[in-house]
Amino acid sequence: MAYVIAEPCIDLLDVSCVSVCPVDCIHFEEGVDRKLFIDPNECIDCGACEPECPVNAIFPEDQVPAEWANFVQIDATWFTDRGAARVAVDAIKPR
Repeated sequence: MAYVIAEPCIDLLDVSCVSVCPVDCIHFEEGVDRKLFIDPNECIDCGACEPECPVNAIFPEDQVPAEWANFVQIDATWFTDRGAARVAVDAIKPR
C-alpha cells in the first residue's frame, strides 16, 4: 500500500507534504504538472505527508474516497507515462 494524492491537490500544488517526506517519494514537474504524485514504489507508508496537506488530498491507498479512486492509478501511471497521467488529470478537471 502507498499513499495517494487526489483531486483537491489539482492546481494547488502546496509542497508542505514534500518537505516532511522522509524518503522524497512525492514528485511533480514544476510548470508542467497540476498536482503532486506519490511514487507507490518509494512510499514507505509513514503517513507524515497526510496531516501536512492543507486541503486533505492525501489518503492511504485503501482509504481513498470512492469518487477519487481513479487517482490510485493516476499516481502510479505518472511514474511510467507522465503524459498519460497529465491527460487523466486534465480530463478530471479541465483547465
